[in-house]
Amino acid sequence: MDVRFLGHACFELSDGDETVLIDPFLTGNPKAAIAPEDAAATTILLTHGHADHIGDTVAIAKRTGAPVVAIVELANEIGEEGVDVFDPNLGGTVRFEWGWVKLVPAWHTSTTPKGTVNTPAGLLINFKETTVYHLGDTSLFSDLQLVGKRTPIDLALMCIGGHYTMDSTDAVDAAELVGAKTVIPCHYNTFPVVETDAQAFKSDVESATSSNVVVLEPGETQSV
Repeated sequence: MDVRFLGHACFELSDGDETVLIDPFLTGNPKAAIAPEDAAATTILLTHGHADHIGDTVAIAKRTGAPVVAIVELANEIGEEGVDVFDPNLGGTVRFEWGWVKLVPAWHTSTTPKGTVNTPAGLLINFKETTVYHLGDTSLFSDLQLVGKRTPIDLALMCIGGHYTMDSTDAVDAAELVGAKTVIPCHYNTFPVVETDAQAFKSDVESATSSNVVVLEPGETQSV
């Protein structure tokens, strides 16, 4: 599996046949690696409904025909746009030919640009037998350690920018709780308020845990 960082909290998981797109905030994202019309997707997954995560979901889904997985209130809003949706709640799992995705808790807030209040989530993704955990915009909380209890995490996609999410100091503790083999930081340096030193985060995590940290610039790809 290849994971491509597209900027902010947006990632693309692909094996060449299937492409899972997460939180496609591209329009208005100064760090976006691609334009929304160039985004590929066979499935779109959303952590929550803030504008910097829901982003170009509807336009990409309509163009590609990709179904969207989002927590029920958010899925209902998106479905009104004529998009195919799956609407689990926290703890719910949706299965596909490529694997499955389960919504797990994330401590944050979320209201869509249209005013729909929805509960944020993290995404536990099994993509072709590789387990990926996108933490969403969470703050640090101890139950992060429960996510990988039954399913060890191969790759964690982790916010580190602070202000709107946990900062890089809290994210070191989060990395220890999650225990992923590899951690890729996200949700930082998109805007001045979330600027942080990703290389310092890498050094701190690798000193405190057994996880390997890979820092990707927008557009770069890591094989897992």
